[in-house]
Amino acid sequence: MKLLLKNGHVIDYKNQLNDIYDILIEDNKILKVEKNISETVDKEIDCTNLNIIPGMIDVHCHLREPGGEHKETIETGSKSAVAGGFTTICPMPNTKPTPDNVETLTYIINEAKRVNLCNVLPYASVSKGEKGEELVNFEELKKAGAIAFSDDGMPVVNSRMMRQAMIEADKLGTFVASHCEEKSVSAGAINAGPVADQLGVQGVLPEAEEIMAAREIVISETNGVRGHICHISTKTSKDMIRDAKKRGVKITCETCPHYFTFTVDEVLKSGTNAKMNPPLREEKDKQAIIEGLKEGTIDCIITDHAPHAESEKNVELSKAPNGIIGFETALPAEIMNLVDPGYIDYLNLVRLTSYTPSKLLHIDNERGAIEAGKMADITIFDPNEEYVYTKEMIVSKSKNSPFIGKTLKGKVKYTIVNGSVVYEG
Repeated sequence: MKLLLKNGHVIDYKNQLNDIYDILIEDNKILKVEKNISETVDKEIDCTNLNIIPGMIDVHCHLREPGGEHKETIETGSKSAVAGGFTTICPMPNTKPTPDNVETLTYIINEAKRVNLCNVLPYASVSKGEKGEELVNFEELKKAGAIAFSDDGMPVVNSRMMRQAMIEADKLGTFVASHCEEKSVSAGAINAGPVADQLGVQGVLPEAEEIMAAREIVISETNGVRGHICHISTKTSKDMIRDAKKRGVKITCETCPHYFTFTVDEVLKSGTNAKMNPPLREEKDKQAIIEGLKEGTIDCIITDHAPHAESEKNVELSKAPNGIIGFETALPAEIMNLVDPGYIDYLNLVRLTSYTPSKLLHIDNERGAIEAGKMADITIFDPNEEYVYTKEMIVSKSKNSPFIGKTLKGKVKYTIVNGSVVYEG
């Protein structure tokens, strides 16, 4: 099958494309990226006034299956992902059972293939059952299809074990993604400070993230191995990672749209739908995260898409689970809070959402760029369309989002995965 995308504003970081082009796709690959392609095709899409970027890649999300299907399934999560313009997603392993074995990991991979909407590249856990007591068989799970390793949702408390895990993963050409949380100082509902005091809840100290981030930097630097720090949210974390990178430490990191969109004050408006881990921080932290994205300290933007049933979130703040959904609001949040204010341009947005994620995952030989020979994973969106985000329009099975009721800007119109249009908005 031949598909032609006409007159779209193509933005590609790798090839520094930022102009009007046509894109010819045959079967699952890009054939040509040129001006004024004239060819007989099976389907043509007019992309006038639309932006075309490499399919967005989410290095960190949660699909809940197996074990949490009342919150989300691989199928409903994949539908939400493509509605948000994501063509590749990497679900975390805090499921029940945990993918600490080939059988469970293979189930996730096979179910994603059955659904056949986006590329699903799952993590395996670092420790068996995410209990932090015994390491998994890294080589066996990597061969079975694990993209990387993490005990996300739980920190690997034992430093000797974390050191061994990072070394093992590095030998296999992959990495451990660290959920940085020092449990001895992490108790609480939201960020410690005036809002927590006002609401009468215990506050989470920022040191909970920063102490563990410092440990991972030390292990990475001392052993010369790669480390990856999940969802950074504080100025101190950002500054430590920036300084480590300047020294040549092989450390990478990610952040989420909510950390450059909101501060802890959002809890006063959205309640438990603004509760996540790490929690929303102060204005100085929000500005530091934006600066980290501008300067290149932060390697990629992830969603940390974390669905929860309404009944689970509809409780008092201190008892509600952490997490918000994020697939469908990531691109508008990036446009409104990074591109429109002039912090970064669209080329650098593509760097953060497609190009660098593909390199982190070692899939850049096939994905992460718009060029002849690459897999046709493409996101097409209207950068100017405004709309009020309502609960009714949410595709995810869960509705826990602080963006509900807010005016968003930027609407995904088509998501193309492996040459097939899997979403039309």
